[in-house]
Amino acid sequence: VPLSRGTRRMMKILASWKVLCLVALLSVDVRRATAVELTFELPDKAKQCFHDEIEQGTKCTLEFQVISGGNYDVDVVLYGPGERMLQQKQRKQYDAIDFEAHETGEYYFCFSNEFSTFAHKVVYLDFIVGDEVPITEPVIGPLTQLESSMNRMHEALKIVRDYQTHHRLREAQGRDMGEYLNERVQYWSLGETLLLVLVGLGQVFILRWFFAEKRSNI
Repeated sequence: VPLSRGTRRMMKILASWKVLCLVALLSVDVRRATAVELTFELPDKAKQCFHDEIEQGTKCTLEFQVISGGNYDVDVVLYGPGERMLQQKQRKQYDAIDFEAHETGEYYFCFSNEFSTFAHKVVYLDFIVGDEVPITEPVIGPLTQLESSMNRMHEALKIVRDYQTHHRLREAQGRDMGEYLNERVQYWSLGETLLLVLVGLGQVFILRWFFAEKRSNI
């Protein structure tokens, strides 16, 4: 039996609502991953550390990027339980550290700007601990069409989130560079203006000295 026009319209509306609800649920589930994103300022000749309690066998990833300041470089050191140094990165603008906790304990990583004498740095970090929580319960057998769509949309949303983070960092770097160039142009313009004023005054005094009448001694 062919469906009426009103029934087809109602089915389309219900399908649209299902898609919107699915997107909303996936947007919430994306943030269920055990991850921390942070942007902080690192002064010159300073060192800042972050720590976390990690269980044995947990895989972790630390991504960082210097957004602004100096030569856009920073030192990073990863320590394990007992203050054992596990990995070290020197003078890096951006990099990623992947490691697996071989024992349960407190792990911490330190960002150092001690080699810089006057440049403050702004650093972005993304610390991921463990595997991401799946959006669906593990099942035996093939997935349904809805579950496959949810997984594809979940992966697409993760890619979108990564692209958004990347473009936010690029925008912050571009804004910092633009402000830096604007400040230098202002200083250069003030210096040129002052130089022109001094040159003009010097020319006036020299011309007046050339054409001044010299009084003879009587």
